[in-house]
Parts: sequence; structure tokens; C-alpha cells
Amino acid sequence: LAPADRPPSPVNVTVTQLKANSATVSWDVPEGDVVIGYAILQQRQDGQMQRFIREVNTTNRACVLWDLAEDADYIIQVQSIGLYGESQASKRVHFRTLKETDRLPSNSSNQGDITMEGLDKDRQLQTGEIIIIVAVLLMWAAVIALFCRQYDIIKDNDSNNNKEKTKPSSEHSTPERPTGGLLRSK
Repeated sequence: LAPADRPPSPVNVTVTQLKANSATVSWDVPEGDVVIGYAILQQRQDGQMQRFIREVNTTNRACVLWDLAEDADYIIQVQSIGLYGESQASKRVHFRTLKETDRLPSNSSNQGDITMEGLDKDRQLQTGEIIIIVAVLLMWAAVIALFCRQYDIIKDNDSNNNKEKTKPSSEHSTPERPTGGLLRSK
């Protein structure tokens, strides 16, 4: 293949969203040739693992690297795939995955901001959950109170009815009923 037929190498290769077991690599493609895909060479610096990711018929300029080892050094290179072949590999980019215990990445302030926003969202979520739990508890308390109140009304009515049976019935006597009942039968 003549070098003229190859697309230019990707530029601005960066690694973002660094976690213990994953990272996202992104890049730019210089204007000009048609690029129909990409190829990424990913390897651990200690040489234990190498992976080749190739995707065509895509205009994606980013790829998630998955199943990485925590707290390990990696090197990646990206190639553009054109209609007539692949570009030269981009410059090598080094990155290190986080430890599982790391909450905030120390190497980038932007990532720190993203993570802090995530933590704030978690706090809001916890506050929302507490509000929901309190509301549910209050509803249950109201239901139990209502039930107890109704139960007392029914019990009082039963005892009133029993008393009436023993009294001599007169046309003018009316059964005593508490006035605070919320639910009435019929």
C-alpha cells in the first residue's frame, strides 16, 4: 500500500472516566480522508495482557476499555481504518487504573469534579429515600390510628347494643354514639 492511500493517524488520544476496571479512550481524526472505523491496541506495561479492538462501519471517536486490572499500568495506541487500509498508530498513551478503594482520582481535577457531582447526587438520593421512608411510616401510623379509632367505635356500639337489650325498650331512648367516627356503616 502506498502511504498516500492510508488515512492520517488519530490525534489528541486521551483517556477519561478512569476507574478500577474500565476507562474510556477518545481521539480526533484529522480532516481529509474518509475514516470508516478504528483499531485500538491495548496492553499492560508488564506485558501480561494484550488486547486488540477493531471496529468498522462506525463514526465513533471513543471506546470503552473494559475488564482492566485495578491499579495497573496500560499503554494504548489508536489507528484509523480507511477505505484502503489503516493509518500509522497514534502516539502511545500511558494510563494507570485506580484501586477499588480510590474514590477520587488524584491525577485529574476534571475527573474529581465529575466524581464530586456523583457523590452529591448520591446524597440527594439518600435524602429523597429518607423522605419517602418517613412518609410511608406516617401513612402507616395514620392507618393504624384510624383502625384503632374505628375498632373503639365498633366496640362501643357493641357494648351500647348489649346495654339496650337489658334496658326496658322505650320509644324515646336513643342509643349513644360517639360523634368522632370517620367511617359509618351504610
